[in-house]
Amino acid sequence: MSKERRLSQIFGSDGNVIIAALDGFGFSMNTAGVDYTCENLDQLINNGLDAALVTYGQAKTYEKELSKITTVLRVDASIDVYNNSVPVTDQFFDVEDALKLGASGVVCMTFPGGGEREQFSHKMLANLAKQGEEWGMPVIAETLPFGYPVTTPESNDPKYISTAARLGAEFGADVIKTRLSGKNSDKEIIQNASRPVLALGGPKTDTLTYYKFVKHCMDSGAHGVAVGRNITQDANPAGMVAGLNVIVHENGTPEEAFKAYKFTK
Repeated sequence: MSKERRLSQIFGSDGNVIIAALDGFGFSMNTAGVDYTCENLDQLINNGLDAALVTYGQAKTYEKELSKITTVLRVDASIDVYNNSVPVTDQFFDVEDALKLGASGVVCMTFPGGGEREQFSHKMLANLAKQGEEWGMPVIAETLPFGYPVTTPESNDPKYISTAARLGAEFGADVIKTRLSGKNSDKEIIQNASRPVLALGGPKTDTLTYYKFVKHCMDSGAHGVAVGRNITQDANPAGMVAGLNVIVHENGTPEEAFKAYKFTK
C-alpha cells in the first residue's frame, strides 16, 4: 500500500482529522479514562472520530474495538514512567511492527533544544522516515521544543515551536504534531512546518474555552487535532468528539460545537 493511501485513511476527505490520543499508558500514571474510552470507542466513532493513536499493547488488547477505526502506532515511550514530565524516552517499536498491527501510521516525539535527547530523538525520526519510505508508512513527528511539558516561555513560544516543527519535516516527517500557543503568530508554525500540522490536545479548561482554542488552531491553518485527556477525562467523551467534529470537519463556531457537546450523550 502506498503512503498516500495510508494518509487518506488518517485524514478525512476534507484533509482534516480528529485523533484520540490514547497512548497515555506509555508516558504517565495519569491514565484515568483511557480504558473506558477504548471500551466505548463506538460512541466516539459515531460522533466523528477519525483515528486513534495507540500503544502496541492497546492495539492487541482492544483489537476488536480498534478494528473499526484507523490507528496510528506510538513507537516511543517514557523510560521514567513515574515522572509525569517525561524526562527521557526511548524507541521500542518501528514501522514493521505497525504494519503487523495494521496501523496506518507511526508517531514519535522529538525534543529540539533538549540536550542529548535532541540528538537521539532526531536520529529515531530519521530512521523511521527511511523505513516509512521503504514500506509506504506515514511518519508523524511530535515536535516538542525543550521537552514534553511547557516549563518556560520559550517552550510555548511560536518562534521556537515553528523551528522544532520544521526540523521534524527536515528529518523526514510526513505530518507534524505539535503544541500551538493560542497566539496569532501560531500561523508561523503552520507555514514553517511545510507539512500538515496537527495541534496537540491543548489546555485543560472549560469546554467552551477549549473549543475556542481548537477553532483558533484550525483558523491558523492546522489540519486537525490529536486530543488525549480533553477526551478521555471529560465527563462526556462522545460529546467532546461531537463538538470537535463541528469545528474540524464542519467549520462551525465554538458555540455550535458546545451545543453539539451538550446534546450528545
